[in-house]
Amino acid sequence: MAGKLPLRTKLAFWYGTIVAVTLLAYGFYTYISVYTELHKNLDVSISKVLNSLDFVISRKPENIRDIKFKQNIRSTHDKFALLRELEEMRFVGPIRPTVQREKLVEEDLGEIWSAVFEHILLNPKNFFVQIADTNNNIIWRSQNLQNDTLPTLLGFSTISHMDTIYVPSRFKDSVIQLAMEVPKTIRIDSILTTTKVMGTDIRLLIKRTNQAVISVGYVLNDLRGTLKKLFIIQIVALPFILLISIIGGWIMSSVSLKPIDIITQTADEITAKNLSRRLPEIPTNDEVGHLTRTLNNMIERLEEAFNQVKKFAADASHELRTPLTILQGELEIALHSKKTPEEYEEILVSALEEVGRLSSVVESILELSKAETGQIKINLKVENLSKIAEEVAEDISLIAEQKKIRIEKNIEPNIFIPLDAPRIHQALLNLLDNATKYTKEGGTIKLNVQKDTDLAILVVEDNGIGIPKEDLNNIFNRMYRASKGIKSGVKGYGLGLSIVKWIVEAHNGTIEVESEVNKYTRFTVKLPTKQENEE
Repeated sequence: MAGKLPLRTKLAFWYGTIVAVTLLAYGFYTYISVYTELHKNLDVSISKVLNSLDFVISRKPENIRDIKFKQNIRSTHDKFALLRELEEMRFVGPIRPTVQREKLVEEDLGEIWSAVFEHILLNPKNFFVQIADTNNNIIWRSQNLQNDTLPTLLGFSTISHMDTIYVPSRFKDSVIQLAMEVPKTIRIDSILTTTKVMGTDIRLLIKRTNQAVISVGYVLNDLRGTLKKLFIIQIVALPFILLISIIGGWIMSSVSLKPIDIITQTADEITAKNLSRRLPEIPTNDEVGHLTRTLNNMIERLEEAFNQVKKFAADASHELRTPLTILQGELEIALHSKKTPEEYEEILVSALEEVGRLSSVVESILELSKAETGQIKINLKVENLSKIAEEVAEDISLIAEQKKIRIEKNIEPNIFIPLDAPRIHQALLNLLDNATKYTKEGGTIKLNVQKDTDLAILVVEDNGIGIPKEDLNNIFNRMYRASKGIKSGVKGYGLGLSIVKWIVEAHNGTIEVESEVNKYTRFTVKLPTKQENEE
């Protein structure tokens, strides 16, 4: 089913999926981070409040008086006097402030106590505060506790190290700090936990000091309310963001793929009859623009190949038509007229020559077709190129002598390179044969074979009729014959140089041609002395 969906649908689906997964991961990470940070900050705040209370309670009045005010103010050694007085006010009613309490609050205890007294003890808001002495006797509670109390460390003061420490279920998530009192006894110094007080969840810190047991709790309603709002915002926002992303992805994919629709429609309209037509190119450097240019280049190559095939078919038909016409005419003459045995023999010899021409053309065409389709393999072996060149020069000299053409050889001895000896022999023979055909009587053909670093260089040069410049780029095409060669009356099929080019390129070599009409023609073949697959 997924394979039948349009590409834009697939892109929109995957885009939406990626956005959804990303948003879920981001939302989860954000919620966990905020949750952790809020709880961490809350614990730090509770700890600071408790430490402030502990600091005030643990300070000695004598030190406060001597250090800060240096006044000889009578003070009590009861550190909980002020707290007892505040607790008494809860049940008895307002008590006239004493000079001692005013001094403790306003002068002796300083800014820290004033802040604690004003913002925590008298106006606790979300804080629950409870102070007990070291015997767990409650000295003071914040007013918002009403008749309820906070847990104390009663029952956890001394436990043998052999016993199991029992923690009530409501303290099961507590972080308990333990301090050794005696080798066989441990004492719980502090508990940080989440519990219920007056039906409300609070974060509670209980700490034992040398002077008191201080309990500070904070109502979790606001914190949980903030986390709930964050969660709701994410749950509500996610579908909207996802919907917008999918719609945006659909629109973007449609806009991006619109040129491809145009390309597809145009490509459907291109046939063998209008290969000259091209796809509309997009003036961009993106993937679609690159694809369009690549397809246009491919269509151009197909057009060239198609034109070559048509031209090849026409040229082959023309080349085959002449010998077939001659053969047909001679056979008809032999069939419909009486001839002497000598005349019949002459007709048969002529017919045999035409059949030979036909066989040569067909064999060359077949060889090129097999080469282009990879059916002919090149068998590379290290052979003596110099020896092959000497043999070819000797063979061609028999034909050259008939036209009184001189062959000048300059062959470096013992050039050993990897090659297919029969194919190189064929290529060099074709080049020298062409040179003898297009060189006038009494001319000269030069054959140079040299080794230059990583290349073996073969040069065949003649001083014949030459090749016009407009034909130089086409002479290696199948069935192509230069206009100069046709006018000279030299017989040929335009296949020899095509075969030479294929053989050279099959050896990973190159072939080049230079020529000037009525002066010279020079073919240069360069073959590597070491193939790429050799070590």
